[in-house]
Amino acid sequence: MKNSRFLILGIFFAIVLSKTQAISWYRFYEMFTFQSFHMFGVIGSAVVISMVFMQLFKSGKIKDINGNKIVPKPKKKGIISTLLGGTLFGLGWGISGACAAPIFIILGFELIPALILLVGALLGAFIYGLCSKKLPN
Repeated sequence: MKNSRFLILGIFFAIVLSKTQAISWYRFYEMFTFQSFHMFGVIGSAVVISMVFMQLFKSGKIKDINGNKIVPKPKKKGIISTLLGGTLFGLGWGISGACAAPIFIILGFELIPALILLVGALLGAFIYGLCSKKLPN
């Protein structure tokens, strides 16, 4: 029962993503071809909300489930790793038409295509885990 609030939050997040059409391949296509501002607005809103929450974490106003202060780890700065990772993520996103979070929501709408996306995402994460020690930064 203690974790039920996270289930409710996850369901709310899934509803928001589906209602904003953030799981639609066509919306991603429009974004990558610069035909519509819709997804840029959704992503921009997510960035702003994330900035607010990071500041709340750093100030100690939001705590983890056990009441401990959340301390974000400082990130290593590296332009090559950021460009390489962003390029690979963007290519996968553009080819598949889905980023990581919507895959689980798409499972509720289209089972077989979402399973293919999920297997591909897990395979990519596995390959990254194997190669991560050899990558820059």
